[in-house]
Amino acid sequence: MRLSSAVMFVKNLNRSVDFYTRLLQATVTARDTSAALLVGPGNYQLYLREMGTHAEHPLGAIGIQYLIWSADTLEDFRRCERLLRELTPHVTAQTVDGFDIVEGPGPDGVPIVIVYPGPEQLPRDQIIPRIYTW
Repeated sequence: MRLSSAVMFVKNLNRSVDFYTRLLQATVTARDTSAALLVGPGNYQLYLREMGTHAEHPLGAIGIQYLIWSADTLEDFRRCERLLRELTPHVTAQTVDGFDIVEGPGPDGVPIVIVYPGPEQLPRDQIIPRIYTW
């Protein structure tokens, strides 16, 4: 089994489609007035659904809190870091247990986390301490 799709509720569909297609190098394969389907290079699917400007994302509630994306190369990791820094100066980068991690808020303020190398190149054998502070 492997995760093939994720659904993300967003405040502004146009802004989110622009950001996530650039960040994930994805293609929009379907779109209507309130939702879009993005397909990435590995054929994973990200559904974006517009919920309006007053929608909130309650951290600490039940359900998926955020997704962690893996960059294929260090160059790709740096590209993602640059895109995050275009949105805000509140981006952190560090090395944890042999892998690089960059984190910053996405267009809706939800944490975006990118790691390199991915778990297929460097398997994880510990829980990253950061998950306890969200």
